[in-house]
Amino acid sequence: MRHLQQHIHRIIENYEGKLPLHHFLKSYYKKYPILGSRDRKMLSDMAFSWYRCSKGFDENLSFDRKLEACLFLSETNAHQVLQLLRPEWQGKHDYFLQQKLQVLEKDKMKFNIQKLLSTSLSFSTGMDKEQWLRSLLQQPDLFIRYRKNSKQLIRILQDKNIQFRQVGENCFAFPNATKLQELLPEKDYVVQDASSQMTAVYLSPKPEEYWWDCCSGAGGKSLLLKDLQPEIHLTVTDKRKSILHNLQERFQLYHKNVPEIVEADMADENALKRKLEHRQFDNIICDVPCSGSGTWARTPEQAYFFEEKNIKEFSELQEKIAVHATRYLKKDGRLIYITCSVFQKENENAVASIEANSTLKCSEVKLINGIENKADSMFVAMLKN
Repeated sequence: MRHLQQHIHRIIENYEGKLPLHHFLKSYYKKYPILGSRDRKMLSDMAFSWYRCSKGFDENLSFDRKLEACLFLSETNAHQVLQLLRPEWQGKHDYFLQQKLQVLEKDKMKFNIQKLLSTSLSFSTGMDKEQWLRSLLQQPDLFIRYRKNSKQLIRILQDKNIQFRQVGENCFAFPNATKLQELLPEKDYVVQDASSQMTAVYLSPKPEEYWWDCCSGAGGKSLLLKDLQPEIHLTVTDKRKSILHNLQERFQLYHKNVPEIVEADMADENALKRKLEHRQFDNIICDVPCSGSGTWARTPEQAYFFEEKNIKEFSELQEKIAVHATRYLKKDGRLIYITCSVFQKENENAVASIEANSTLKCSEVKLINGIENKADSMFVAMLKN
């Protein structure tokens, strides 16, 4: 195990949080092709466990002892990783968190969960900070939205003895490492978090309506919208050309008519006017850039390197984007404001600012708490003209 210890030390010393951790690890492994698939899996589990838990332990605890405790606390079923635990911890990895903490305390290793995120930020209504902190210790599931006959999918999964949970009629959950591409035709399903799928109840598209997904990303919400109602007129915008290219490829994969694609920066009001001119839409999806705190259980490195000052930048950008979008909304139209944040400043406070700087009024807000489903958490607000 000595060579793995050397590598994990090097990874933690060199990673600064500027890239997503999985991208950093992928680049790291390319530099060391001697590392086999088992080694890469173990190192990845070590790294993710470190960024989940290490801040909760005393700073004076040695690196190796702290890493071992992080692996014990984190949720993993990787047999090779469990073998790294000290003998007296073997067989106790499936204990509840409180039981695990008692085991650690017997070995004089105290864990303070509040140290995982030192912040004065308020959480949105519907999210308890303690519950959210505990959720950071477990890897969320992999979710798909199945686009065909779900009964057929269930038969396939049962025949192949694949572990799964059915969360909704077409929503299925799998252990995160499940290789779906080896099981199902790619065009039959969309990888989409359960909470993201739940935003469908706020969309309710009608035939011939004009919709604008103004921060479309790779098009998860747009695809959901088109599956709900193929007969809408859809425009999508994003400032990233490569992302819009991915969106186009995804629509083609699922045999959907490619929507009108406009490369535009929502924060640039003048550029937006040149691109959209006098267009008006019945409904606008405004899924704004945010801290992503509702998804940090998937990306624990973001919680580890989080700086509260960044929230101010995000909230200002969110409000600017949403207010710019309102100028293209028809009378009696709807703006659906969405974040994957759990912080009030990016959610309720942003909605209040949108109301103050536009003619829109909020009719409904909802924090979709995905923790019990082992899913992400999202915030949705409905504003009407």
